[in-house]
Amino acid sequence: MTARLDPADPQSAQQFILENTKPIAPPLVPEIMLRLAEESLPIWQKSEDELGELNVPPPYWAFAWAGGQAVSRYLLDHPEICRGRTVLDIGAGSGISAIAAAKTGAIRVLAADIDGLAVAACAVNAGANGVAIETTLADLLDAEPPQGSVVILGDLFYERQLATRVTQYIDRAKERGCSVYIGDPRRSYFPENRFTPLAEYQVPVTRELEDYDIKRTTVWGG
Repeated sequence: MTARLDPADPQSAQQFILENTKPIAPPLVPEIMLRLAEESLPIWQKSEDELGELNVPPPYWAFAWAGGQAVSRYLLDHPEICRGRTVLDIGAGSGISAIAAAKTGAIRVLAADIDGLAVAACAVNAGANGVAIETTLADLLDAEPPQGSVVILGDLFYERQLATRVTQYIDRAKERGCSVYIGDPRRSYFPENRFTPLAEYQVPVTRELEDYDIKRTTVWGG
C-alpha cells in the first residue's frame, strides 16, 4: 500500500513531485530546468484525490506560468538587479524567479509560498539548477519586507482579495526602499495604472491553462 502524501513532510512532498513531473525547460527561460507537469489534468486530479481532504491549494507549482517566466527572463537579462542583494520571491510556485535571482548573484534568496508542495518544488528545482535558496511556508503578505530588498511577484492578481493584499504589500515594500518587479499578463485584478511597464514578452503557454498558445505578458516596476 502506497503511503499517503503528506505535503507538510518535505520527503513525502518531494517524492510526489518527482513521481508526477518531468524535467522541462520553460520556453522563455531555457537556462532553467524545472520539474513540471506535462499535462494539467492528471496532476490536478491526483492532487485532488490525495490532498482534497487537506484543503491544499491546486498544483499551481507544477506549471511555468506566463508572469513567472516573463519576470525571470527580465532578471536574467538584467543581472545587475539582483546581484549582491537580498531577494524575496512571493508566491514562488515552482521557484523559477527565485532561481533566476540566485543565478544572477543575489546574496540571499527567500522563496515564499503557502503551499507545502510548492515549497518542496522550489527546493527540488533549486538543487537541480545548482543554486542555493531558502524557502518558507509563511504567508509573508502581512509581514514587513526586508529593508532595501528586491521583491519579485509573478501571476498573483487572479483573485480580488489576493490582489488587494499584494498591492498593499507592494506599497509597504516601496516605503522600505525595496525594488519591486512584477510579472503579469494583465490578470483580472491587476491594477496596471499603479505600475510602470518595463518589458513585454510573448510567452509560449499551454492552451489547457490559458486558452492561448502565446500569452502577451508584461514585466512591471512597482
